[in-house]
Amino acid sequence: MKNFLIVTALLALILGLTAKLALSDDDHDGQERKWSDLFKPTSGVAPVLNKKYVTECSSCHMAYPAGLLPARSWEKIMLTLDSHFGENAELDPQSLSELTKYLVDNSADKSGYRRSKKIMRSLTEKDVPLRITETPYIMRKHDEIPQKLIKANPKVASLSNCIACHRNAENGSFNEHEINIPGYGHWED
Repeated sequence: MKNFLIVTALLALILGLTAKLALSDDDHDGQERKWSDLFKPTSGVAPVLNKKYVTECSSCHMAYPAGLLPARSWEKIMLTLDSHFGENAELDPQSLSELTKYLVDNSADKSGYRRSKKIMRSLTEKDVPLRITETPYIMRKHDEIPQKLIKANPKVASLSNCIACHRNAENGSFNEHEINIPGYGHWED
């Protein structure tokens, strides 16, 4: 009986993982989901996997992980690229469509990552933040850091410069144990 229960539990686990893999979005920059994707840590946000997004966006700033904003925010941002925070960041129609789809499909409201879920819980249904730093969750996570370590720090300058302090931000990790504020060092609240 004990062996039967173990085999049944293992079978249920395998079927559950198979269903999760089959039902999940298989469009990750043209890459199919792999079994190893099911066992990746889910505490941060999904790292950026779209090469075109990295190429287009990181020429001016960090290619922010899509899981840091809801789909409605990414849609609005992508519709206003002609005036993207004071810059013209317009894209050709095909690139615009491809990148908007990537951002929406991987947005915080469609993510299984813990930090993305926390970001979504901090927003109301009507909130459409256009800056990651405007989300209540992100504001709350940074409220104890003195402004002299951010705005008055030329190596940081802005809360939106995630990679200045979050050493693994480009991999989707914003763990407080990995924070190193330039000119200050390790930070933990």
